[in-house]
Order: sequence, then structure tokens, then C-alpha cells
Amino acid sequence: MIDFELTETQRAVRDFLHWVAEHEIRPVALQADEEGDVPLELLRRLKELGVTLDTLPGGGASGGDGEAPEHQRNRLAVLAAEELAWGDAAVAISLPGAGLGGPPVQLMGTPEQKERFLGIFRDPEPRWGAYALTEPEAGSDVAAIRTTCRKEGDHWVLNGTKLFITNGARASWNVVFATIDPALGRAGHRVFVVERGTPGFTVGRIMEKMGLRASETAELIFDECRVPAENLLGGEERYRQGEGFRTAMQTFDGTRPMVAAMAVGIGRAAYEYTRDRLREELTLSRPIPRYGVIAERLSWMERELHAARLLVWQAASMADQRIPNSKEASMAKAYAGTVATRVCAAAVELLGAVGLRHDRWVEKWFRDIKVFDIFEGTGQVQRLVVARRLFEPYGLRV
Repeated sequence: MIDFELTETQRAVRDFLHWVAEHEIRPVALQADEEGDVPLELLRRLKELGVTLDTLPGGGASGGDGEAPEHQRNRLAVLAAEELAWGDAAVAISLPGAGLGGPPVQLMGTPEQKERFLGIFRDPEPRWGAYALTEPEAGSDVAAIRTTCRKEGDHWVLNGTKLFITNGARASWNVVFATIDPALGRAGHRVFVVERGTPGFTVGRIMEKMGLRASETAELIFDECRVPAENLLGGEERYRQGEGFRTAMQTFDGTRPMVAAMAVGIGRAAYEYTRDRLREELTLSRPIPRYGVIAERLSWMERELHAARLLVWQAASMADQRIPNSKEASMAKAYAGTVATRVCAAAVELLGAVGLRHDRWVEKWFRDIKVFDIFEGTGQVQRLVVARRLFEPYGLRV
């Protein structure tokens, strides 16, 4: 049973993070976007307030332990994601912590690996982890990765390139997916933790992007990179049944609702800004045809965002109840990304010249939102996942 009423704990988390988004993040977000970097002072301040990817519910290093009740962990995580993205999504994904690299370590790591790689986030200074899966020729098709690994004595040797890795350059370590043989597909996958400074590991370009400009997106290069055997997550026994590929998919089932929630947060920010601006300038209740069209458009924006939020909450609540949610996570991701993109486009249209000004919020949200229909699995891939789940009971493949 999915309960869509918020508990007292959930409301408190939401309200606190909205305050943080409004009073700590929003005042610096436009400048951070212009300069292409989140100020370290802000990230330190947020860490002091307890706002990092590891102290938030569902955080990567803690796995969401701490104060978050087990049965609320994922719901709290999506509430946090929406509010922080309402403040600024680039800041939200730049928060210190293990990030997407945390879940694979939690899912597959030995107790020693968990302590070694996740323990560093207890440091009072901001630290980052990252998740390196995407490659120049393998994004949506995870099984097609070409970064290779081979065993040499007590090391694994990695060769290949990863692309579009969030926080990859600043990270203390990256969770890196490689294959022993591309011809094996997903069965050949292995998952490593590659620490900064490992011989043969270098950072290439820091990517220039249309949106989320303040977040760091890096190219990572592995050239005969020698990774100690103890950095193979879980040890070799874990990979006899395609464990590496399953870990990638399990990570996405947990994080796609959070990405969808961030899309809702951006869309909500654009809707609220447009609604308030038009209320100041126009009396939409007057019997003027143009005003009626504007009022209808605003009601459509709110309605669609609300529907997307409910899909997000459903996927998160299923995860909290340990109900398989792959289909629902993909539904939320596909729908929220599409809806929020349309809402931001509508905001630009309704505000006219104000919506296109580079020094205003709406233009920034319009640039930022596009990637939410792309990363963590494109909208097309999400719809394919949903179709496959729908036809599975009938023995049909899509």
C-alpha cells in the first residue's frame, strides 16, 4: 500500500531543506552558473548544516542510515532531492559525499571495503566519490562498455575512457565499470574502486555544458592503470553470475526516482516563478481571452508536475517496502523529465523576453532541465524498460 500523506518527520525534512534552498543556495546559484563552479565556501557551509549526500536520507556513504527510519529512507531522499533542486540542481549534485558511487560500495563491498572507501566521508572537509560508467560509445547501452580490465598478479590493469562523470575530477575515488571481454556483454563486467593518484589514471577534459554549468563533469582516462586486486568490489566470487551488471541496474532503480524528483523541483521552481510574476502583472480573472489561455496554461503546469511527483513517490515508497520497482522508477524518470522540460519551455513562452534573459532564473532552468531527460538513462530507454516489464508476463520481448 502506497501512502501519499507525509509524516511529521517527512514534513520536517522537506521544510528544513526548503529553507536551506531558499536562504543558502538560491542567493549564489546564478553567479555559480555564470562562473561554472560551486563556491567551496557554500559547500562547507552546507556540510556544517548537515546537508551532504551522505547525511541526507538515502545518502551514498551511509546508505541512508543515521536518523532516517528504514521504512522512510527513499521517500525522504526524493523529498530532499526536489527541494534542493528547487534551490539549484547544479549545487544539489555537487554536494560532498559518495554520490552515485556510494550504492555500489554498499551493495557489493566487503566490510573492509565499506570502511575503507566510505569512512573518508567522516572527514570534516568536503570529500567526493563518483560513479564512472558512461563511455563515448556506451551510455544508454550499459552492456556495451569497452573499458577493459585484465588480471596481472595482485593487480588489475584498466584501459579505456569514461565520459560525463559527475564530480569525477574532484573525487577521492571513482567506482569504475570495466569488462574482461567486450564479447561477453554484461557477463564480463567487473566493478572497481579507482582512487585518485592511481598510476595510469588521469583526468581529461572538464566538460563545457549547456546546463548545470556549475557542476563538474569530467572525462576520465585509464591507460594501463594498475588497480590493486583488493579494490575489486566484493572480490572475484561476486562476478560468477553477472553481479557487475546487476549492480549497475540496482543502483539506477534507487537513484532514478531521485533524478526524477530533481526534475520536478526544477519544473516547480519555473512554474512558481512564472505564476508569481504573472500574478503581479496581470489580473487573470478578467474576461480577456489571452488571460484565460494563460490561466489554463498555468493550471496545466501545476497539474502535470503534481502527477509526476506522485509517480516519484510511488517508486520511492515501493523501494522503502522492498517491492521491486524497476518499472515504476523508469516511469517516474521518463515522465518527470518530459513534463519538467515542457513546463520550463512554457515558462519561457509565457514570460516572453524576461524568460530569455541570461541574468534571470527562467533561462537558467530552461538550460538545466534538458539533461534530466538524458542522464541516468534517457527517456527513450526508460520507456523501453517499462515496455519490457509490461510484456514480460506474456513471454514477449521488446
